[in-house]
Amino acid sequence: MTQTTIDYATRARLGALMPSGNTVAEPELRAMLPAGVGLFVTRLPLTGSSEAELLAMLETLETGTKLLADAQPDAIAFHCTAVSTFAPHMAGEIRARMGRASPIPALATADAILAALAALHATRVLLVTPYIEPVHQREIAWLTASGFQVTGGGCMGVATNAEMARIPPEAIRDRVLAEAAKNPADVCFISCTAIRSAGLIAPLEAALGIPVITSNQVLAWHALRRLGIADTPPGFGRLFATPVSIKDAA
Repeated sequence: MTQTTIDYATRARLGALMPSGNTVAEPELRAMLPAGVGLFVTRLPLTGSSEAELLAMLETLETGTKLLADAQPDAIAFHCTAVSTFAPHMAGEIRARMGRASPIPALATADAILAALAALHATRVLLVTPYIEPVHQREIAWLTASGFQVTGGGCMGVATNAEMARIPPEAIRDRVLAEAAKNPADVCFISCTAIRSAGLIAPLEAALGIPVITSNQVLAWHALRRLGIADTPPGFGRLFATPVSIKDAA
């Protein structure tokens, strides 16, 4: 008789607050988290990309944080790139509000991006996103304010999570290759938690000769290091193999 194996997250539990329309982040994160590390999700309302929609996602931040805290995770991540990079102060404010709602350590996608760029010693960033132009430009401004040079890249003009999930990975790959040919950089950042980019990391690193990071990849890496877990899941790029202390990842 075959015995079914069920992973009950005996090593660590990661809670995540995600946009309600996102169908990509969960499968990609679960693919990157090692055995024994569980992912527990609460959704906050967000399906589009207007400024009003992005900021409205934060209206239920405390409620979502408290709901996740009931599951007693070891950390809770606010996982939305466009919201957490909306302005230089945004990630800090999000973490502070989560901290007032729950004593569980909080982090945001923006924190993971900065930690990953620091670990890779990158200063010049090639930025490719699915976003509409205003969201893309805000992310460039955020990276610039954080001390990085965006050497080039571009956006695809897609507004909703549902449409983003339907972008063929091959279209993302081709856009990255075209932009990289014109814009030298230390790292390629394929931004957005809602696009199917995880499978592109290794082949693009081989083609470009530079590290490739994605929103879901950096969150998985950063959360694991914050939880004291140094596993390096294969196939998800140089970042996971980059030596970094838990203090540096904090």
